Amino acid sequence: MSIYAVTYTYSDDVALRDAERATHREYLAGLAEAGRLVVSGPWGADEPAGALIFFRGDSADEVRALTAEDPFVKVGVVVDQVVREWLPVLGPGKDAFA
Repeated sequence: MSIYAVTYTYSDDVALRDAERATHREYLAGLAEAGRLVVSGPWGADEPAGALIFFRGDSADEVRALTAEDPFVKVGVVVDQVVREWLPVLGPGKDAFA
């Protein structure tokens, strides 16, 4: 499997984001348990609202299918996403992506 970096851009609807956060995290936790999600988290407080998520997958389309089921995507918290294959090369953390 390859590694894919997914960037989410969130809507400005903070109330919707807050209301759906628990189900979003439950969904991602299930993907982590299944070995599909490597690591995820939101951008910092001074950054535009969104997140970076690393997945394991056989193709970008497969990863898009996983993100399509994310509650944040389904209810419109995510207004844009980019899926790119990523090749970890250097650094002590690269082995986490093996």
